[in-house]
Amino acid sequence: MSTDIHKEDFLVELGTEELPPKALKNLSDAFTQGILSGLDKAQITYSEVESFAAPRRLALLIKGLDTAQPDQQIEKKGPAVKAAFDADGNPSKAALGFARSNGVTFDDLIQEDRLVFRTVQQGQSTSELLPEIISQSLNNLPIPKRMRWGARRTEFVRPVHWLLMLLGNKIVDCEILGLNAGATTRGHRFHANQEITITNPTDYAQTLHQQGKVVASFAARRDMINEQVQKVAADINGQAVIDDDLLDEVTALNEWPVALSGRFDDEFLSVPSEALISSMKGHQKYFHVVDASGNLLPYFITVANIESNEPKHVVEGNEKVIRPRLSDAKFFYDTDRKQTQDNRREKLKSIVFQAQLGSVFAKTERIANLAAFISNAEGGDAKLAERAGQLCKSDLVSEMVLEFPELQGIMGQYYAANDGESPEVSKTLDEQYMPRFAGDQLPSSLTGCAVAIADKVDTITGIFGIGQLPTGSKDPFALRRASIGVLRIIVEKNLNLDLEALVEKAIAGYQEQKVELPALDKLNTTIVNYMLERFDAAYQEDGVAVEVINAVKALRPTRPLDFDLRIKAVTRFNAMDEADALAAANKRVSNILAKAGDIVIPDSVNTALLSEDAEKALAEAVESCKQAIAPALAKGLYADAMESLASLKEPVDRFFDDVLVNAEDEAVRMNRYALLKQLRSLFLHVADISLLQKS
Repeated sequence: MSTDIHKEDFLVELGTEELPPKALKNLSDAFTQGILSGLDKAQITYSEVESFAAPRRLALLIKGLDTAQPDQQIEKKGPAVKAAFDADGNPSKAALGFARSNGVTFDDLIQEDRLVFRTVQQGQSTSELLPEIISQSLNNLPIPKRMRWGARRTEFVRPVHWLLMLLGNKIVDCEILGLNAGATTRGHRFHANQEITITNPTDYAQTLHQQGKVVASFAARRDMINEQVQKVAADINGQAVIDDDLLDEVTALNEWPVALSGRFDDEFLSVPSEALISSMKGHQKYFHVVDASGNLLPYFITVANIESNEPKHVVEGNEKVIRPRLSDAKFFYDTDRKQTQDNRREKLKSIVFQAQLGSVFAKTERIANLAAFISNAEGGDAKLAERAGQLCKSDLVSEMVLEFPELQGIMGQYYAANDGESPEVSKTLDEQYMPRFAGDQLPSSLTGCAVAIADKVDTITGIFGIGQLPTGSKDPFALRRASIGVLRIIVEKNLNLDLEALVEKAIAGYQEQKVELPALDKLNTTIVNYMLERFDAAYQEDGVAVEVINAVKALRPTRPLDFDLRIKAVTRFNAMDEADALAAANKRVSNILAKAGDIVIPDSVNTALLSEDAEKALAEAVESCKQAIAPALAKGLYADAMESLASLKEPVDRFFDDVLVNAEDEAVRMNRYALLKQLRSLFLHVADISLLQKS
């Protein structure tokens, strides 16, 4: 008898104490994905899903859910028929054992070339499977630390209070996390703190909104808050600055969001705006407001989780709370300005950068020397770079940065300007951390670039030097990001820096300080190879073919700008009609020369030994190209050089069609090897294009 399958809508909601706001979105996504994975594994289909996440609830609506699994055809094969009977024609032990293992008699088995057991396994009802699927999803949520409450042994991220599970209009009878499933949810903690019955899964969001004063959809609440905050800002003739992460966090804190504006005293505007913003965002979850020029206004926008009859009281309460916070920021700023960056720098001697690599003060010494080296190499002001390097970490011990770590560099810029340092040095103290993330802006000055590169290369060199290389899952010193940052700065700022020279200088900096680097053997090569490998993902994201990247990497150019120019040139060449034939020819030449083994092939071609028209033509073409591309190569104009080399296609094709490379006469054979060696070396000035062959 086959299972009767029809479609029903399903709703599950777990009610809790307030969930961690920064984790709510991830918890909701994982809860949804866990349930859907369980349904997919059980071969239960559905038509549409909608997730809900609010401070006190995780919920999921699944429309058009199968009410049962489909029946499954089961087939198991046993012993061969010839082994299924003994000498007397009775079922063998193997045949009887196969029948018993399937819970049937020998007569129930089918005889084909082997004994076969076939049956239909009836699908289980979805209501029977859902409790385990949901329990498993909850168990697998990304919760670093679970908690217990009361006398229960149940564990979850927060105490749980109710469980709603409806399949159609029927409750799924089960117990999860110590809660019996029902058909009731709860409304807003203050506006509608009561049980609300859900009679139909699809009515969930509307019923909760109308009766419970709860906007269950995370996305809908997020849009509401965004719209409200912008409107409130416009009402006070300002523009709200809405950070996505803060918007997500505020969305996770409110079930019934109401945006309100408040004001703080103008006197606080004397404090750097970044400090005020950090205080408003970090402590109070407020959105700040700017004017049309981007200057901070003395207003903030808060989002309340209640619709008050007296909103001015809510605003006044928030204004009372923010004042001491901003007063603290002003106090820190005023106190910090009583000391210079030089004075603060002395305190860095007692702060460890890394146990084996010394203090942060020692790091600033190395950064200063390396930054001066970089600036000098690029024709900059080495003294400015050295000074910026010396001061670059001083603000780490300032009161403001100790309170707001995210302001490191930013406050250093303000404090250096207060000390009378040059504008370029001051700005560099902020720019040293650029780029802070993928796509972030780069330092604006050469001094900023020099210190940013020096800081990153020093860290990479030191950590590699003590053997703490990043792994696939662990990169505590963010060496990948640092490497990508170095490459971006060098390439996008057109700096002609050599990674090997930078790392060599960085190693020397550690050695001058008597810092032992246990992994010193081949350290430079290891670091440079690691940094160059960071190019791969970046280029592939830009659509550069893997074979183009490999063709350039084969030559291992250690100047990132030079590497990038070669990539662009080979990409352009690879799109030309001549590319495939010349790549194949280079591959053939590479194989021929490889088979020559240890034989010393002449560097020059003896024209007197050229007898065939085709080899004479190729020799002339190679010599002509050599002369033509020399100026382009000298200027790094690799694309022009590759375009010239494309003209070799016809003479190369003719050579391989008409000329026997491995001539019997050894002198002729070696002369032809020499010609092919010269041909290949022309291309190897840019890349190994033999690797462009796709097959």
